[in-house]
Amino acid sequence: MKRSTMATSGRCFAVVAAVMATAGANFAMAQWSQWGGPNRDFSASAAGLAFQWPESGPRKVWHRPLGEGFSSIVADGDVLYTMYREGKEPFEFTVALDAKSGKTIWEKKHASAIPDGADRYPGPHATPLVTGDRVYTVGRNAVLRCYEKKDGKLHWERDLVKDFGAKFSQWGYAPSPIAYENLVILPVSRKRPNFGDGTAEAAIEGEGRTLMAFSQEDGKLAWKSQDFGIGESSPVLFKFEGKDHLILSAPEALFAVEPTTGKLLWKHEPKQLSGAMATPLVLDGDRIFCSNPGSGSEVLQLTSKDGKVVPESKWTSRKLRMAFSNPVRVHDFVVGSSGNNPAILVCMNLTTGKRLWADRSLARSVLVEIDGRLIMLDEDGELALATVDSKGLTIQSRYPVAEKECFTTPTLVGTTLYLRDRKNIMAFYLGNPGQPG
Repeated sequence: MKRSTMATSGRCFAVVAAVMATAGANFAMAQWSQWGGPNRDFSASAAGLAFQWPESGPRKVWHRPLGEGFSSIVADGDVLYTMYREGKEPFEFTVALDAKSGKTIWEKKHASAIPDGADRYPGPHATPLVTGDRVYTVGRNAVLRCYEKKDGKLHWERDLVKDFGAKFSQWGYAPSPIAYENLVILPVSRKRPNFGDGTAEAAIEGEGRTLMAFSQEDGKLAWKSQDFGIGESSPVLFKFEGKDHLILSAPEALFAVEPTTGKLLWKHEPKQLSGAMATPLVLDGDRIFCSNPGSGSEVLQLTSKDGKVVPESKWTSRKLRMAFSNPVRVHDFVVGSSGNNPAILVCMNLTTGKRLWADRSLARSVLVEIDGRLIMLDEDGELALATVDSKGLTIQSRYPVAEKECFTTPTLVGTTLYLRDRKNIMAFYLGNPGQPG
């Protein structure tokens, strides 16, 4: 259902956030330091966004060539971090860019071969993580690295394939790491049958290697947990009844562990899971939305019974089946691109699981939710600004900004939007006309 492709001018929109008085403030307050943004849910607040764009599109701040890859862009202060490779060369780069100009501050090159038959999407795919004075990255061949964020000095690296038997699809490793206290945590693989070579790391207790935690300081293994396979989904942290939970959507289950130890807290094993899996979306601290292209979508309700956390399925639906793109919450709805090619934008009621509408205005899209509005980037390179309600999608503005195969979720910092296509990276000003930016 398509309600409108352009709203009338002169309308206003209320937003909740601290006012950023200057362009410098927009860059200085940049905090999109991990996959999915501040709360890992592809949602943020921003003051001063325009309700619609000029006919010529949003103002381009800068544009430059980058390279292959679908690693999204993280921002810390006035520096951006991402990963790329030059064509199909057997190398990949971690790069730090000046947020105001796009100029390279530093970059580091590492060997990263592409297996035969996997050169259509050679990667890298995972998104860097910035915490403290360090940047953590994972390459397409599952090498975890820790850099000094100021100058790119390499502190340590762990080859997850050689050291722990990591497994991933032919397209390369895709999950993005997460920080917790002094740890960096990420999916690795199933338990290796001969994992017991007498080393101290092999002797650490734990069932398997679905999730593994490493010291941020030196890369030493802290814990390993569970024996599920891994897909493209990344872990998410949240609190339930005052206790931290780290959850991951795996091919066989959605499960949660204690982030300090890896101890299993609960798991939910649906009847069918398959393919790529979207990152779970935590709702109100006690509900979780998850989706995959096989069984579709599901909402779990967490409750406590006899001292244990019990996940209960509230609804399931095959009407929203997400592959690699991300879901966002708007009010009491969840919105996401369903299916593969062609895809449709679907809105579901989070309480009932009822599909409220479907829209074909754009191709398959990645989404960012900003104070009740959507910034949408479709795979053909068209950028759109929209609102949603229970009746449909209203597009205020849309404009082609990039080349095809835009599969990377954009990053919004203040009134500046950073995005990349298959070969280029760019920044756009999305603020009100006349404001500094």
